Amino acid sequence: MKVKGKNYTSIWLKEEDEKIVQIIDQRSLPHEFIIEDLKNVNDTAKAIKEMHVRGAPLIGTTAAFGMYLAALEAEKKLEEKKENNEAKKEKTDELDEFNLFIQKAAEKLIETRPTAIDLEWAVKKQLEKINRKNSIEDKKITALKNAKNIANTSAEQCKKIGEFGFKIIKEISEKKRDTVNILTHCNAGWLACVDYGTATAPIYKAFEEGIDLHVWVDETRPRNQGARLTAWELLQQGIKHSVIVDNAGGHLMQKGMVDLCIVGTDRTTFTGDVANKIGTYLKALAAKDNNIPFYVALPSSTIDWELREGKEIPIEERDENEVKWIQGFHSGQMKKVLLTPEQSPARNYAFDVTPRRLITGLITERGICQANEKSILDLFPEKTIGEIE
Repeated sequence: MKVKGKNYTSIWLKEEDEKIVQIIDQRSLPHEFIIEDLKNVNDTAKAIKEMHVRGAPLIGTTAAFGMYLAALEAEKKLEEKKENNEAKKEKTDELDEFNLFIQKAAEKLIETRPTAIDLEWAVKKQLEKINRKNSIEDKKITALKNAKNIANTSAEQCKKIGEFGFKIIKEISEKKRDTVNILTHCNAGWLACVDYGTATAPIYKAFEEGIDLHVWVDETRPRNQGARLTAWELLQQGIKHSVIVDNAGGHLMQKGMVDLCIVGTDRTTFTGDVANKIGTYLKALAAKDNNIPFYVALPSSTIDWELREGKEIPIEERDENEVKWIQGFHSGQMKKVLLTPEQSPARNYAFDVTPRRLITGLITERGICQANEKSILDLFPEKTIGEIE
């Protein structure tokens, strides 16, 4: 997607040095556009945990590249041992040491964010591929190749989500013959993925096709990913939008000012329950009460094929200071301001679960299905209940 007219993805290898992974530090948006270098596993884990990057597909892709950096780091540590004239080791011992480092890196990355299933999926995919190889060089090459493949696949999946979701917007437009008003929650745009986004992909496609549309952007407290990131994305693409406080959504729906809700998801059970940014459940309730279609856009990597019920999804609870303090841009600097009484405690649940009964449909890279076990499995026939259970 575009930033000041130039095409970007949300993660890439540094052009001059492929041993460095580059990301957009999303903490500084929309006021500053900062590109950050990731050089090792610790850099990657920190970037994920502290939300330099966020969004399920991007978290997974970043972790995949983190495993590639781990392979480089493991190789470097072995070379340093040789240079320091430490006791010579057999080749098998070197491989064992390399594999142990990779395993610990995988565990470190998986621990950073518990709710988004893409993270664990991508790391385990890397482990599986790396462990098949019998030399350090092959393991390193495989880690890079697979990380690139995960990134490219994610972008392609989001593009297809956009194509399928576009049909929904087009149908509303043809029926209404006026501006289509779409409500989003949090940021499920290209910043949360590698490109195109999930919930925003149909919006971008519809805009490209000339459909008149307007997006209601939930601010999404406490980190304000809607107000900061989704609004910035839409502004860069030239799409009409309005930022609203989180609690305005129900009012807009009652007044007939919302035609469609599209959100993303960090983890979806194979029966159709959806864990997404806190506040999604309330939007789904309001949409149901006002007969407004409520769709969830997701790549299949976000489906948890082992969990049947949404109540089983682990919900991340983050630092209370994200609730108590707000960050903004003032006098040319990023500053934090205390909102609450200093001694008042706060709770910061990062996600909630929207039950399948409130969801109109799931928009995936293979098409649109209902939010239930049968419909999901019909779309992904290679998955069986035996495998899931």
